[in-house]
Amino acid sequence: MVLFRRLLGDVLRDQRMQRGMTLREVSAEARVSLGYISEIERGQKEASSELLASLCSALDVLLSDVLRDVSDAVALEEAAAGLTPISVRRGAGAVVASAA
Repeated sequence: MVLFRRLLGDVLRDQRMQRGMTLREVSAEARVSLGYISEIERGQKEASSELLASLCSALDVLLSDVLRDVSDAVALEEAAAGLTPISVRRGAGAVVASAA
């Protein structure tokens, strides 16, 4: 089963790590408890739209970019599970995944 919250957490953690930020720094910037952000990153909690907007602002990343990355991850997991062949668009090129 593909879990959106787990993939969202993976994307948010990747964004944080790419920026060299700690959970504490994101927590202070977003004004969200460190423990709650940790649970979101581990896919244990669902993020509200308001919380997600705060996290994106703290990470200086567009919400649309985060959602696009999550959408791509969902599509890849669906393909890996044999649910459907897909084409994932990334930048100027396309990455094609096949369920076969």
